[in-house]
Amino acid sequence: MVGSVARVSGPVVIAEGLVDAKMYDVVHVGALGLVGEIIRLVGGTATVQVYEDTTGIRPGDPVETTGQALTVELGPGLLKSIYDGVQRPLDVIQKRVGDFITRGTSAPPLDEKAVWEFTATAKVGSVVTPGTILGTVPETALILHKILVPPGLRGTLTDLSSGKYTVRDRIGTLETDSGPVPLTLTHKWVVRIPRPVTQKLPPDIPLVTGQRTIDTFFPVAKGGTACIPGPFGSGKTVTQQQLAKWADSDIVVYVGCGERGNEMAEVLATFPKLLDPKSGRPLMERTVLIANTSNMPVAAREASVYTGITIAEYYRDMGYDVALMADSTSRWAEAMREISGRLEEMPGEEGYPAYLGRRIAEFYERAGRVVTLSPDARTGSITVVGAVSPPGGDTSEPVSQNTLRIARVFWALDASLASRRHFPSINWLQSYSLYTGDLEPWYTASLSKDFIALRQKALETLQKESELQEIVQLVGVDALPEREKAVLDVARMLREDYLQQSAYDEVDTYTSIQKQARMLRAILRFGDLEQEAIGKGATVATLQKLPVRTKLSRMKWIPEAETQTAFDELERETDLAVGALTASGGT
Repeated sequence: MVGSVARVSGPVVIAEGLVDAKMYDVVHVGALGLVGEIIRLVGGTATVQVYEDTTGIRPGDPVETTGQALTVELGPGLLKSIYDGVQRPLDVIQKRVGDFITRGTSAPPLDEKAVWEFTATAKVGSVVTPGTILGTVPETALILHKILVPPGLRGTLTDLSSGKYTVRDRIGTLETDSGPVPLTLTHKWVVRIPRPVTQKLPPDIPLVTGQRTIDTFFPVAKGGTACIPGPFGSGKTVTQQQLAKWADSDIVVYVGCGERGNEMAEVLATFPKLLDPKSGRPLMERTVLIANTSNMPVAAREASVYTGITIAEYYRDMGYDVALMADSTSRWAEAMREISGRLEEMPGEEGYPAYLGRRIAEFYERAGRVVTLSPDARTGSITVVGAVSPPGGDTSEPVSQNTLRIARVFWALDASLASRRHFPSINWLQSYSLYTGDLEPWYTASLSKDFIALRQKALETLQKESELQEIVQLVGVDALPEREKAVLDVARMLREDYLQQSAYDEVDTYTSIQKQARMLRAILRFGDLEQEAIGKGATVATLQKLPVRTKLSRMKWIPEAETQTAFDELERETDLAVGALTASGGT
C-alpha cells in the first residue's frame, strides 16, 4: 500500500492514504526509501517516526508500508557484528559507502554469502515443538550456535540434512497443520514482543564479575537487573567494559544508545582488540555491538535497545547466559521525549512522556533466568545492566527514579571518588543490592558459612568510618581513642586495599570470588587482632609499622594461582606478628 507525505516535523512524518496499515508497521518514506515505523493511526492517517534524517522529504512524497512490524533477523553471523539501531551492519555499509553513511543505505543484517557448516541433530520423522534444537553451527571458536524451531511453529520434521549452507538456503522442511514450512538457518522476530519462555526462575545464582566491590558488597544475580547512574567522567563506560570482559556470561550484547560519538568510537576500536580472559580468543567472538550515537537519527535510539534485547533473548533461548549493557538509557529516554514533543502529547515530569516509567519497566522486565521453550527444559539468562546519565549527577530526575523502581541493584558512581582516582568509583554508602538475601545460600555453599557475616562486618566498618570522619574534621585524628583509630585504619585498608581495583593491571583487573573471600577475611582478621593488641597496651601507630601490614596492602597483586599458599602464609604471619606485639604489652 502506498500513501503520501502530508506533513514533516523532524523525524516525525504524517502520512495519508494508508487505510489498511497497522500499528508499528515498517514503512519506506520518500524516493530514498527511508525506514520508519508507524506509531499512531487515525483512520487512514498515520504518524511515522523515521529512523533516518528527513531533510529533503516534502509533502506529496510516497510512503509505502511493508505490512510487517520492525523485526530483526536471527541466525549465524550475529556475533562479531556491529549494527546500528535497526540492525544495519555498519562495518558492511562502511566498506560500501565510506565513513559517512548516506541516507537510504541498507544491507542485509547477516552475510548472505557466508557458508556455514550445519550439523543436524534432530531426527527426520520426529515431532518438533518451539525451541527444539534442529542442529548446530560453529559460529565462532567460542560459541556453538544452536538452530532452533522458531516460537509458534510445531509439526513433523519431513526433511533435514547436514551440510554447508548460506543463511538463505533451505536446510529442511517442517510439516505443520497449515502445510509445509521450509526451514533455514535464520528466522525473524518482532523486536517489541518478548520471546516466550516456559518459566522464570528465582535469582539465586550470582553473576560473578571479578570486581570486588560488586561481587562482595552489591552483587547482581544471573538474570538480574542493575543500573549505574553517574555524572560524566565517573567511570560508567569502563565499568561496563569490565563487566563485558570478566562477567560470568557466555554472550555479551553492548548497546551504545545515544552516547557521544567519540566514546562509542573508542568502544568500537577497543572491543575488537580485547581478548577473552577465559579462552585467550578475541572477545568479539562472543559479542554483538549495537551503535547508535548522539549524532545519529534520534528515533533509532529507541529501536536500538529493543534490537539489543531481542538478540539477547535469542541466545538465551539456546541456553546461554547473556549480559546486556545499555549505555545509556537516559539518551533513550531523551529520544522518547523528543518524539513525544513532536507528537504534541501531554508532557509528564521534566517534559518526559507520561509513559516513560512503563517503557523502562517493559525493557528491564525482559531480563531474567528462565526455562526456555524446549523439550529438554534448558535454562538461560539475560542480565541487564543499564547506565543512566542524569544531568549534573542528580539521581532525583525521572529516568533515574523510574529505573530505580525496576532495577534491583544500584551502583552509585561518585564523581568525588573518581577525582581521587578510586576506581571502580562505586559509593559503598549509597549503593545497594536487593539480591543479597536470594544469593546468601549460594555464597554459604560455594565459599564459607562466615562470608555473609564478613561482608556485613566490612560494611558496618565503612559506615562507622563515615561517622567518625565527621568528628575527625572537628577535632583531628589524634583526639580519637586508639580503638576508634583502629576502626579508621581497618576502613582505610578496606577502601584502598580491597575496594580500589585497577582495570589496567593484569592481576588486579580480575579477582576470583574465592580470593575475594580470603582478602576480606585477612583484613578483618587483622582488625580483630588490632583491637586485641590495643587492649594490651599497643597503639595503632605501632601496629601500622609491622612488616605484615605492608604485605596485607599488597595482597591484591597475588596471582590467582598462588592464592591458597600465599594467604595461608599471610594469615600465619599476621597471627605471629600481632600476637608477639600483644604478648610484649604493645611495645
